[in-house]
Amino acid sequence: MGADSVRWGILATGGIAAAFTADLVDLPDAEVVAVASRSADSAKAFAERFGIPRAYGDWDGLARDEDVDVVYVATPHSAHRAAAGLCLTAGRNVLLEKPFTLNVREAEELVALARERGRFLMEAMWMYCSPLMRRLKALVDDGAVGEVRSVQADFGLSGPFPPSHRLRDPQQGGGALLDLGVYPVSFAQLLLGEPSDIAARAVLSDEGVDLQTGALLSWESGALASVHCSIVGGTPVAASVTGSHGRIDIPSGFFHPDRFVLHRDGRDPEEFVHDPAAGAAHNSLKHEAREVMRALRAGETESPLVPLDGTLAVMRTLDAIRDRIGVRYPGEAPEADPTAELTPA
Repeated sequence: MGADSVRWGILATGGIAAAFTADLVDLPDAEVVAVASRSADSAKAFAERFGIPRAYGDWDGLARDEDVDVVYVATPHSAHRAAAGLCLTAGRNVLLEKPFTLNVREAEELVALARERGRFLMEAMWMYCSPLMRRLKALVDDGAVGEVRSVQADFGLSGPFPPSHRLRDPQQGGGALLDLGVYPVSFAQLLLGEPSDIAARAVLSDEGVDLQTGALLSWESGALASVHCSIVGGTPVAASVTGSHGRIDIPSGFFHPDRFVLHRDGRDPEEFVHDPAAGAAHNSLKHEAREVMRALRAGETESPLVPLDGTLAVMRTLDAIRDRIGVRYPGEAPEADPTAELTPA
């Protein structure tokens, strides 16, 4: 890693990869040096679009590129384990899009591999890196609302999405929960940790993925969290945390908040607003990129903002919800070999 810049590789060329790369090239201490896709034409077009010097028509070329300090993996989440595993095995550090993997078994394999190889690994949960979300968490941790009693969060898209869309495709880990529900669950666990009990109901598609899911999470403290996700109805995408002495409301776009309101018993409401100097709240992925680069320069293999144990805890919750609603993806038989290769077929 150079003293002045961190050299990035981009694995995949879809919409989120383009959004992240657009933010990366705007950072003076980041350099995007390579991109890979299973399509050479797609990789070349992406490289030309962003002025990236090297384009690979396979994942292996990028994984073995010694000039790459860290790889951002932005494939569909059904390919996360294979793509990230290939990069870690080759000695690359990895920022892996959410949801981390299809299930906790795959997540545990990647975490074990990263720790064995001494490589940096982080889920791209940009919500955790948002300056305003970090401020909210600090207020809650400092007792601004008292003891947390309940959390509510929702994320729904109106669609409609045809059966051919990736959100309806079991082969790509489709459904509302993994793509959207990961945010409400991660918000609740950011504030309360891993729940002790989980109940859930869902409406499933003909393909067997969840069209909408509601879950009630509970903790031994008595706290409850109600989380909801949908790909058949647009929701406010709002969140709130209520405590024994107050409440914090995020009125919309809670996973990239531009403001929230703190209500304390006996006081006037206080509004906290995103600082535009930190980048636009609604589309800035720079915060997670900065955290990765900070950690790499510090020689850290995990981020304290997005710790791997926390990622595993969220994956356990998502697995438990899927178990309760009856969603299982192809290849997820209980007898699946946990030592399966971490490389693409």
